[in-house]
Amino acid sequence: MKNQFRLAVCQMMVVDNKDSNIVKAVSMIGNSAKNKADIVVLPEMFNCPYDNFKFMEYAERGEDSKTLKAISKAARESGVYVIAGSIPETEGDKLYNSSFIFDRNGEIIGLHRKMHLFDINIPEKITFKESDTLTAGNQVTTVDTEFCKIGVVICYDMRFPELFRLMTLKGAKLIGIPGAFNMITGPVHWKTLIRARAIDNQVFIVAASPARNEGLSYVAYGNSMVVDPWGDMLARAGEKEEIIYADINLSRVDEVRNELPLLKNRRTDIYDMIEK
Repeated sequence: MKNQFRLAVCQMMVVDNKDSNIVKAVSMIGNSAKNKADIVVLPEMFNCPYDNFKFMEYAERGEDSKTLKAISKAARESGVYVIAGSIPETEGDKLYNSSFIFDRNGEIIGLHRKMHLFDINIPEKITFKESDTLTAGNQVTTVDTEFCKIGVVICYDMRFPELFRLMTLKGAKLIGIPGAFNMITGPVHWKTLIRARAIDNQVFIVAASPARNEGLSYVAYGNSMVVDPWGDMLARAGEKEEIIYADINLSRVDEVRNELPLLKNRRTDIYDMIEK
């Protein structure tokens, strides 16, 4: 496997127009490839405003998705892997918040459906209940690439450390998080959680947020970032639309794990992590 590669994180300005969002995503994938990215990451709900009513309006079936066909073509023409943020995806009578992962040939190599639904109530600040429209996924997701095994979760999933440990034990050295934290939770928890998941598991973390659009009912925090296995910040966006890049050397994972052997020092005679 190749030990070094370049990540591009596309902090898109998502608007209330699916076609415009698709065009923007394709353009950002192309620009990322021109800047020698190998893996491109899009944000959560990159084709759709983060809104329960919009999820239903914008939903697509995976097998005939206009959005996924465009991303597949962009991945193939640009020759890059794409962690395609997430879209509202239907299967039968169920609606999911789903991330599709594409290889350099534009083929789907993985699918993660958000496992932990964002049902919160912070009085006088924010109330949101994804379970009003969405169904939770039930799969721990990792995919194989020419570089390493990659784990994928979506936004609220990042608050559950067990999920990250399971992906790490499956061999993931990089975990992608398309996520749309808001202006209440983002400033206090976004960076802390990303660094904690990287440090706990000694993996690279790449978190992709939409840009901050004050015109939408749900305003994303932005601040997409890439963190290394020691918790050091490799790249960070602001609040506006932009692409950030990080050059990844996977030898850093082994280096950190040798210096601070957390995984080896687990007391599996007393506790362990299993996937049901």
